Amino acid sequence: MISVTRVTVRPWTGIFMLRNLSTPETYFQAAFRVQSPWTVRNPDGQSPHAETIIKQECYVFDFAPNRALRQIADYSCRLNVDETTSPENKVTEFISFLPVLAYDGSSMKRIDAAGILDMAMSGTTATLLARRWESALLVNVDNATLKRLMENKAALDALMSIEGFRSLNQDIETIINKSEAVKKARKEANDREVSEKEKTQLTEDEKKAKGLRKQIQEKLIKFATRVPVFMYLTDYREHTLRDVITQLEPGLFKKVTGLGVKDFELLVSLNLFNSSLMNDAVFKFKRYEDSSLEYTGINKHAGEQYVGGFDTVLRVAEYEQIFENVAEEERYRV
Repeated sequence: MISVTRVTVRPWTGIFMLRNLSTPETYFQAAFRVQSPWTVRNPDGQSPHAETIIKQECYVFDFAPNRALRQIADYSCRLNVDETTSPENKVTEFISFLPVLAYDGSSMKRIDAAGILDMAMSGTTATLLARRWESALLVNVDNATLKRLMENKAALDALMSIEGFRSLNQDIETIINKSEAVKKARKEANDREVSEKEKTQLTEDEKKAKGLRKQIQEKLIKFATRVPVFMYLTDYREHTLRDVITQLEPGLFKKVTGLGVKDFELLVSLNLFNSSLMNDAVFKFKRYEDSSLEYTGINKHAGEQYVGGFDTVLRVAEYEQIFENVAEEERYRV
């Protein structure tokens, strides 16, 4: 291992960070070594006062973006101890001297301060991708949706056939009853004084309903997290996910999720899934998949005209335009 913290080699135009350095100071001491100017005086032998700049640019290559961006965030805040300056402004000032570039699947692009802080706090792309499929917003568990589910025996039976949903019917009934009781009690509380005992009971009912609702939500999210597995195993990119599930790969979907086509269509018809956010999650999944493959020089979808979401199909041009900003957010995470 060669230490570069006390070495200056002017022709160096890049440094590879291949190990974890203990502190941001050590990291940037090494990084800034490649910034040393490289110039030549009297380049043609006839101009003693002329100076030619040989090294116009220099680079730090770090294949652990999570680490690199955390170092930048930490170091920026240590350099500027002014508590009235926001972390984003501190990072903005720092990267004006050390711009951060990253590969987004097709080209190198610059990352802004907000992006650096986001990455420093959020983790890797794979983690963020997984979190999208664990979002509580992907499923609807409001009272109206749960009532529709409870009133549809076929849909209820379909879910109850999946492990973890055995007591679903009873849980939904409890949630609705408790929620309505709490709502009624709060309305009555405006008209009369409520005793401490009633307040305690109200709080307990509210907690129970909230807890059961969260359990159902988590179980449905667990089902949603199986969808990316299904997408990995199928390659019908130009079709909507709904069409792939119901028409093209129903058997595979049943194996992965435990749900048949009719059961899935029932749940969709009851608005159990948030279609707009499911579209967003599917498109982001495909965008990430594209970037990963393009990074290795593979373009398995060349010539295709459409990209399918959950229940929406976009032309490739529309897809690229709409998700251009997504690509910019993702560029440092690949």
